[in-house]
Amino acid sequence: MSWHEIRSSLRHAATREKQHDGPLSIIGTMVLLSAAAGVLIAAIAVPGTALFAATANNVSNDLVNLPLRLDDQPNAQTTRLLASNGDLIAYFYEENRQDIPLSKISPIMQDALLSIEDARFYEHGALDLKGTLRALVNNASEGQTQGGSSITQQLVKLTLVSQATTKEQRLAAIKKSTSRKIRELKLAISYEEQHTKKEILERYLNLAYFGASAYGISAASYHYFSVSPAKLNVRQAATLAGLVKNPVEYDPGVYPEKALARRNTVLAVMARLGKISEADARRYQAAPLGLKVTKYPNGCVSTVAEFSCDYIRRYLLKQDALGPNTEARQRALERGGLTIKSTIDVTKQKAANKAVASTVKARDKAIGAIAMIEPGSGAVRALTQSRPMGRNKKKGQSFINFTVPRAYGDSGGFPAGSTFKMFTVAAALKQGIDVGQTFRSPPKLTVPAGTYFDCEGRGTSPWPVSNSTSSGTMNMYTGTRLSVNTYFAQLEEKAGLCNAVRAAESMGIKVPDQDVVGPFTLGVTSVSPLDMAAAYATAASGGMYCRPRPVKEIVDANGKTVKKFGPSCKRVLSEDEAAQINDILRGVQERGGFGFSNGTGLRVPSAAKTGTTQDNKAVWYNGYTPDLATAAMIAGVKSNGNPKSLAGVTINGRLLNFASVGGSSLAGPMWAKAMQAIQDTLDGNNFQRPPKVKPTQTRSGRKTTAPEKPKKPKTPNDGGDSGGGGRG
Repeated sequence: MSWHEIRSSLRHAATREKQHDGPLSIIGTMVLLSAAAGVLIAAIAVPGTALFAATANNVSNDLVNLPLRLDDQPNAQTTRLLASNGDLIAYFYEENRQDIPLSKISPIMQDALLSIEDARFYEHGALDLKGTLRALVNNASEGQTQGGSSITQQLVKLTLVSQATTKEQRLAAIKKSTSRKIRELKLAISYEEQHTKKEILERYLNLAYFGASAYGISAASYHYFSVSPAKLNVRQAATLAGLVKNPVEYDPGVYPEKALARRNTVLAVMARLGKISEADARRYQAAPLGLKVTKYPNGCVSTVAEFSCDYIRRYLLKQDALGPNTEARQRALERGGLTIKSTIDVTKQKAANKAVASTVKARDKAIGAIAMIEPGSGAVRALTQSRPMGRNKKKGQSFINFTVPRAYGDSGGFPAGSTFKMFTVAAALKQGIDVGQTFRSPPKLTVPAGTYFDCEGRGTSPWPVSNSTSSGTMNMYTGTRLSVNTYFAQLEEKAGLCNAVRAAESMGIKVPDQDVVGPFTLGVTSVSPLDMAAAYATAASGGMYCRPRPVKEIVDANGKTVKKFGPSCKRVLSEDEAAQINDILRGVQERGGFGFSNGTGLRVPSAAKTGTTQDNKAVWYNGYTPDLATAAMIAGVKSNGNPKSLAGVTINGRLLNFASVGGSSLAGPMWAKAMQAIQDTLDGNNFQRPPKVKPTQTRSGRKTTAPEKPKKPKTPNDGGDSGGGGRG
């Protein structure tokens, strides 16, 4: 037969394949197949290059755009997300797979697979002629793809499907046709010329699908039997080998009887081929499947760190090291077999989880959230919230991450209340204002228009402000610890509104133009717990603001570092300024302070600031040690996630009234549950001592040489209305 006749026969066989209505059509097909058989014989007898030339002009248009050579592209691999101590947090994958060398796959597993799929694998070339012709007959007469394909031919098909980049290419790769079989044969012959049998078997075992989202023998071994491929026994190997033919029909988790029958078939074949004895086959056939399933959930849902995990995922999708765009980075994350070494501390994460879950329930009309950051490095140690991850709204589930900024979690944040007073203190210290600066701070005060100027030099509107805690003559210590609003209205004027805004921005807070107003110091700006933890970590670190960093390193599937993430820090406060802020705020954590009065005290040095917003929409407790900054927030939310008042909301079975909503009394205990659980893991270092206080002038002209000792607050739960911003 000339090559022209071979091409004509192949075109004829491919284009004439249609549904067969009766015996005569089948007979006609058999005639056509004789031509195809001639091509197969030619495939064995002639060089691969000649066969390539003979079939390159195949008339099947679906095949034109598929590659004409088989490239050894990397298989899709499972990415692992690890905690700071190496514990597994989550998997990310398109196909759950971990490639391993053939040397790490038990010989009995190799025997089991070859026995049932291609017993003469090491004896024939790319084509097992008898089996392939049988497959062609069934394909043409019944429209079905049956066994008979060699391991190499099967590998070709699996590879074409895996490497297909369009829907059309994928359909062409699995189309039931003689032309596809011939094309696979051509590629198989070429592939066998370039690879050893062991290389082919290794790639096949790593690429094959075993059902239940287990791609490759490693994922299958661990999923079905919780053992490595090297430790598979005969029964286990036979079960897995039986799945390759139809992993859905023989799924042992869904159809255990079919899986058992299929396993026993494999065992019988192994005995017939002498891989095991007849007696062993009968003994194994009488045994149960013996499954020991390990699940490999894809993504962050139901992990120990759901929203830490989700934040990391979104963080990675913004990293150029993983690709030029989001689509490429997503592909790298789900197919690249990466190891993501995170900064998440599982001990701290579990403590935060427990603290939030015991304070705010998933179905409450409120959100409880905690963020933890390491001062001086920006390492994110834990993120958690009261609403678990998921789609079931009736169970309180949500995919909105309320702990992080909108770019990473889709939440617009919540006003931070009087926790913003720390920024005004920072601005005052940077302007050289002494901590002994006193102001007469009446219960109510109206700040005239034009008292404050925004960063464009424009004057602001009048601002009526009132206290919710205490009043009287205050200095920076007493005014801050007692969270006196009228004191801060005057301190903000003296320090400069724009300077206070710039101080906040230097610590990572994004301030919209509309928030550059007098009440800025009372926390009208919406922020996330992660924002505030990072900001307060600035003072804890001695004045260094470090951008939040949830990842330490990305390692590829070959163990090569893709990128390391070091601290990204800048000095925004002098050491003296930071030490002064710490000395002021530690009073909240000491006897007589708002926090201490509500049980927030620790055995290690600590400092904190409370916050309650206008209309009780959110309460905050931002506390820290030199080793860890933790922001705790409880906010009222509507069904759409927007803020609402906490007054009248039931939290964990407790109905809140206006007086019971306070930063120290509501968010403070939640903060304490988390921090007290882990305080023994902290270093226990003390804060740097503040500089000595210099004499300064009050507005009345009276000199003071030291800050006054704070008086016991009238309302330890820092309740009451702020009159236009936040409360203490």
